[in-house]
Amino acid sequence: MGMKKLKVLQRVRSVTVVLGVLGVSGLGGCGLAAAPCRVVSAGLKIVPLVGHAAATPTDACAAAIDP
Repeated sequence: MGMKKLKVLQRVRSVTVVLGVLGVSGLGGCGLAAAPCRVVSAGLKIVPLVGHAAATPTDACAAAIDP
């Protein structure tokens, strides 16, 4: 993987984490418990071609916790 691609992926991951933390700060109760599932799902969806398929179980996790 090229150095430029690696830097882009690191920046995307950093933005995802920051947005996740900001989103969690506004959640309470079940939404807070489902936050780890949602953050992992968002991270997986970044991966080209297989991201959305790989995120399906974590989406189901979040939906089960916070319908």
